[in-house]
Amino acid sequence: MTERALVIGASGGIGAALAEEFARRGYAVAALSRRADGLDLADPASVERVLGATQGPFARVVVATGILAPEGGRPEKSLAQIDAAAMARVFAVNAIGPALILRRLPRLLPRDAPAVAAVLTARVGSIGDNRLGGWYSYRASKAAANQIVHTAAIELARSHRQAALVALHPGTVDTPFTAAYRGRDKLPPAEAARRLAEVMDGLAPAQSGGFFDYAGRPIPW
Repeated sequence: MTERALVIGASGGIGAALAEEFARRGYAVAALSRRADGLDLADPASVERVLGATQGPFARVVVATGILAPEGGRPEKSLAQIDAAAMARVFAVNAIGPALILRRLPRLLPRDAPAVAAVLTARVGSIGDNRLGGWYSYRASKAAANQIVHTAAIELARSHRQAALVALHPGTVDTPFTAAYRGRDKLPPAEAARRLAEVMDGLAPAQSGGFFDYAGRPIPW
């Protein structure tokens, strides 16, 4: 039987590349997005409707969603730029949204077979690795997402002993998401997707709850 993969956020640059990469690897891919399915991570009813209608099991699940700032805004460079409404929006999409998706994860994974699920977070969500400051909402929301993943992995291990749930840093990928920010080392989406898929292939249940980069290296919390 062909194994299945679920990509949530498949209309984004990394999500679309991941859907293509999983298909290339022989998975039957189910792709969910706001554009195609009306999945709005800031709307709990939308998440409930779309995920509730999604039938597993999936050997691979990736949550490839997120925003740097609300539409028309930019990440804060200083404390003086913090805005409560903007911060709430970033948390709704980057932390609460993935939590609502993970609420459905046990039903989407097989109970008696290996499976790997990943939430794409970001290295800047690492407290231990923070040397530059700034980007308050984005950093804090990704740190929150990391904690949600780690906590969910503890619970998941009680019922899905062959599964791994992790947070993954995809690197800086050359997509519209990062278009406004300079960087000489941006990865093409296809290359980022290939690396992430390889990392997922190499994960074991003992690594569930971890935070890894696109080369499979652990990142400090």
